[in-house]
Amino acid sequence: DPFEKVDVVMVMCKSHLGNVQATRYVLWCRDAGFTDIISTVEFNYSGDLLATGDKGGRVVIFQREQESKNRPLSRGEYNVYSTFQSHEPEFDYLKSLEIEEKINKIRWLPQQNAAHFLLSTNDKTIKLWKISERDKRAEGYNLKDEDGRLRDPFRITSLRVPVLMPMDLMVEASPRRIFANAHTYHINSISVNSDHETYLSADDLRINLWHLEITDRSFNIVDIKPANMEELTEVITAAECHPHQCNVFVYSSSKGTIRLCDMRAAALCDRHSKFFEEPEDPSSRSFFSEIISSISDVKFSHSGRYMMTRDYLSVKVWDLNMENRPVETYQVHEYLRSKLCSLYENDCIFDKFECCWNGSDSAIMTGSYNNFFRMFDRNTRRDITLEASRENSKPRAILKPRKVCTGGKRKKDEISVDSLDFNKKILHTAWHPKENVIAVAATNNLYIFQDKIN
Repeated sequence: DPFEKVDVVMVMCKSHLGNVQATRYVLWCRDAGFTDIISTVEFNYSGDLLATGDKGGRVVIFQREQESKNRPLSRGEYNVYSTFQSHEPEFDYLKSLEIEEKINKIRWLPQQNAAHFLLSTNDKTIKLWKISERDKRAEGYNLKDEDGRLRDPFRITSLRVPVLMPMDLMVEASPRRIFANAHTYHINSISVNSDHETYLSADDLRINLWHLEITDRSFNIVDIKPANMEELTEVITAAECHPHQCNVFVYSSSKGTIRLCDMRAAALCDRHSKFFEEPEDPSSRSFFSEIISSISDVKFSHSGRYMMTRDYLSVKVWDLNMENRPVETYQVHEYLRSKLCSLYENDCIFDKFECCWNGSDSAIMTGSYNNFFRMFDRNTRRDITLEASRENSKPRAILKPRKVCTGGKRKKDEISVDSLDFNKKILHTAWHPKENVIAVAATNNLYIFQDKIN
């Protein structure tokens, strides 16, 4: 089992609303190693399952425990439900390239029956997995014994009706579809459409539309590859389908722009319907401006009215009806602006942080360095910085808001910007679709926080 449950403690945590609330905290830890680094985190539509993918190609699914009379506080506790190897390392002999097994993205499909389905992808291949339970086995076969050996047909004198007998619960993960050979460049996004029949996959230069039942072909709906690659000025960084309109999707670029496309307009959506870009302040332009303006993640709100983008220093909320500027801008770690030169030298400036909405679209969350993660309340405009750390999460302790000192005299509870650990970073976060439960991936550790149930 790649994950080991280290601790389950009660801590006090200030919520994004500013109220002190008891929070249940669960930490899942795994031995440090390159292949154990968590590369994606995703709740399913109900929030009862949480999937993580890692650089070793594994998918680990956690299931939420149901509250019982014997354990009234067990509700919200997530335990390992299933673990399976999704992707293996491959080698492209035509291009002499190694294909990593790292899971880039996981997306759940809405549950239609007792089984669960999810899409997982590495750089080149997307797989549809079925997660199902089995707690009964058939016994009393006519043509074989209980140990599986075939019986002599001439010795069968009577027919038996097989019966289902109870057995220990077994969770099986089986690949149902494999969608391959459609991307020349590395896949950075997959998104399930609201029709629940199609999904899109995006790489650096193209976006393809797939049907979940068809694996041997896909439709190319965006292609920004120039005839001469020397003229290439931008790449696609993220893409997502609209949560309610199956014909609408957006994709972001390394230039800090977002394009909204309507598949009803043309088969190839090279001409966008809307173009979202914030004008740059000429006075603040520097050598790093183009790098830090690159969008690393884009997410529609659950309502479909807004979308959120994350660049290196900030999170922006856009109204789909207003293209010229965002309606809200939240600074994530503005104190790093003076450190961009050293961040460029150690390649941290190219880190791709994700962002997520809460279930009601009233709050947003994203990660930072030093295992900090930031939460912003859109109604009160209050924000909070919290740290996902085993050292700071002792039983009955107070998970205090953290503050970063940029200069001058440092207060007792503050941490100097020069003391931040840039190797500890929270790139991947997820918010439960209905409750205040959050999952935070800090390198090879998974943290789950939840409001206490009184």
